Amino acid sequence: MAASMGAQDKLALIYENLHEKLKEEIIEDVIIKQNRPLKIYWGTATTGRPHCGYFVPMVKIAHFLRAGCTVKLLLADIHGFLDNLKAPIELVKYRAEYYRFVITSLLKSLNVSIDRLDVVLGSSYQLSAEYTMDLYRLSSVVTEHDSKKAGADVVKQVDNPTLSGLIYPLMQILDEQYLDVDAQFGGVDQRKIYTLATESMPKINYKVRAHLMNPMVPGLSGGKMSASDPDSKIDLLDPPNIVEKKLKKAPCAPKEVEGNGIISFVEYVLLPVDGLKSGGKGKFTVERRKAEDGDALVYDDIAKLKEDYLADKLTPQLLKPAIIKALQDLLKPLQAEYDASVEWQEIANKAYPPPEVKKKDKKAKDRGTKFPGAKGGVEAKPDGHVEGNAQDQVNLGTGAEEAMDQLDIQPKAPS
Repeated sequence: MAASMGAQDKLALIYENLHEKLKEEIIEDVIIKQNRPLKIYWGTATTGRPHCGYFVPMVKIAHFLRAGCTVKLLLADIHGFLDNLKAPIELVKYRAEYYRFVITSLLKSLNVSIDRLDVVLGSSYQLSAEYTMDLYRLSSVVTEHDSKKAGADVVKQVDNPTLSGLIYPLMQILDEQYLDVDAQFGGVDQRKIYTLATESMPKINYKVRAHLMNPMVPGLSGGKMSASDPDSKIDLLDPPNIVEKKLKKAPCAPKEVEGNGIISFVEYVLLPVDGLKSGGKGKFTVERRKAEDGDALVYDDIAKLKEDYLADKLTPQLLKPAIIKALQDLLKPLQAEYDASVEWQEIANKAYPPPEVKKKDKKAKDRGTKFPGAKGGVEAKPDGHVEGNAQDQVNLGTGAEEAMDQLDIQPKAPS
């Protein structure tokens, strides 16, 4: 498809639905003047299980691939470890492999060729002597203040931060050089890192790259979609009944579009995904609840959908069932591939081991100080006799007759 596209069509597809562009003249020089494929990278720290929010960057990566770009997908395993130990070092390898399975399956489900996709593991080059030396060089021209500021929206913030949080942004900047790309793509939360890259790379004699940013799409609960917040996200392997349950619980106030995670999912996932699959303009269909209410509502423009929602023509009661069905259909190919792959399933269990079920400790009953064996009482021995401070109170003697006398048992008279 890219071969039949003109330069302006490629640029339009590359820029579609982006929130912001920095140094876009670099991209236009590559596409128009140099007339070669744009080399771009997107990185993700291999930490929590990928969720449906990953459809948002995958749609843009699919656009890049359709436009003939070479996309380098960085599985940032070391970054995951540096970000306040989000990924234990023992699990990093397995989680990176799990991410590879998920992301390649997602892209294939979007009906896009992955021939120009290059999956790179961060530790494959970030542990080299050359990279380490460049990291030292970069750290000598970037202040502690600037590095901390750059990572403020990306690195997990804690009361007593470690130095790893300062290294994280520097490595992300340096990756542009070692992946040999023209541009880096990410969310708008990465903007401060991109700005620092533009300022600092020339100081160590490396060229400036362009930066493309996606908007931050609200999660189902209205805030950021996060792998660490189960209520804000839907796991890519959640079964249909769980998908339905979570979407039914998701806030979706009538006549409110700002911060509405349900509508944002239509805008940034469902409409563009349908466009990728159909090869044309994406459509989203909302069935009426009753036949007498009229024909189904069909949207190919998010502005019209928002207009109808604000006017209460499109209600949460109509929108949610349509979203549920669309997302369930979207997840089917990936889940079918997972079910058919023993290797993927084994990696999943190693990357995210199920939590151990702790057995409750049984508390010993307090039987009082008179119970044999109690502290300060008596202890029963294997041969049946007892010892202890209170043995006189429980000792029944050494023979049957003496025991019977102690218990005041009268022998039964013969009949």
